[in-house]
Amino acid sequence: MARSRSIPTRLAAVAAALGLATAACGGSSPDDGAAETTAASGATGSSAAAPADAPTGDPIKIGYSAWPGWFPLAVAEKEGLFTQAGVNVELQFFADYLGSLDAMAAGQLDGNTQTLNDTMFAVAAGDQQVIVVTNDNSAGNDAIICDASVGDTIADLKGKTIAAEPGVVDHFLLLQGLASAGLAESDIDFRGVTTDAAAAAFAGGEFDCVGVFAPFTVQALERPGSKVVFDSADFPGTISDHIVVTPELIKERPEDVQKLVDAWYLTLDWIEANPDEALTILSDVAELTPEEYQSLADGTRIFDAADALTTFTDTSGPTSLQRVAKLINPFLVESGLTEQEAPLDGLFDASFTQANVDAAQ
Repeated sequence: MARSRSIPTRLAAVAAALGLATAACGGSSPDDGAAETTAASGATGSSAAAPADAPTGDPIKIGYSAWPGWFPLAVAEKEGLFTQAGVNVELQFFADYLGSLDAMAAGQLDGNTQTLNDTMFAVAAGDQQVIVVTNDNSAGNDAIICDASVGDTIADLKGKTIAAEPGVVDHFLLLQGLASAGLAESDIDFRGVTTDAAAAAFAGGEFDCVGVFAPFTVQALERPGSKVVFDSADFPGTISDHIVVTPELIKERPEDVQKLVDAWYLTLDWIEANPDEALTILSDVAELTPEEYQSLADGTRIFDAADALTTFTDTSGPTSLQRVAKLINPFLVESGLTEQEAPLDGLFDASFTQANVDAAQ
């Protein structure tokens, strides 16, 4: 199983915490006074902002883990925003991201937060899953870091020893970067090493370069003279994160799926309107100080509904899910993760995001 976001509990919390606050709050500082513009119990600009009927039916079980694009779900739970949107949601936090993937594949969840890579891995293996929300793109929290002896361009990576966890998002990012310079994996000395071990070994002087995600980027950069040659901000769309649900949930409870999607955007509105309260909630969940929480604030780009809709509907832009999926499919096969490519028909359902955008207009 691919392990794009499986990191130890404490480091997982740090990874999520470090990237979220500014990204989710539209770049606002928690001291900018924006919280005064709305009451703490509501937000503006979302189709779900109006009070909804009391939730009915069995709770929808949604798994999530520690990543900047997914931690707003904790805010939704604490502030009662699922209830405000009219949907009964039971969140289950997984300190180990891999555990959430396993639970989703085993039918223990109605939905989960996952990368596009890992969702396609599951679908290629025969599982049925549908992406209904694009939460974010990694925008710097995944990086290729090199020693001072390596040049500053991607072309300078030719012939270098580069470590990354094989088959996961940073390996995929590395290959996209190499391809942009006319290089392939055969042009480097690739070493498949788990993310934590790769970061530690690079920091200790091994390898010329390493591909890692935050907070392991911080550890890797402890090597004197080390530098980021390129990161996920240079390749928008390469690493995207999502809320994924089962086809059965969509078939049996489409109205509740819509309310789930509406609750997500209601939550982003609430965070933007209440940055002080949001920062307190998020730093408490992550067991960090607010200052620690913001130290990698720009590493994730969280999408509003209009931008998220573009990821579904655009077929050729940098954040297009269709475009990136067509790059991921051969990567999964060539990496030995899957025997066949994942079918893309039915994988992306833009209708719920479209309905949210239409209602807001």
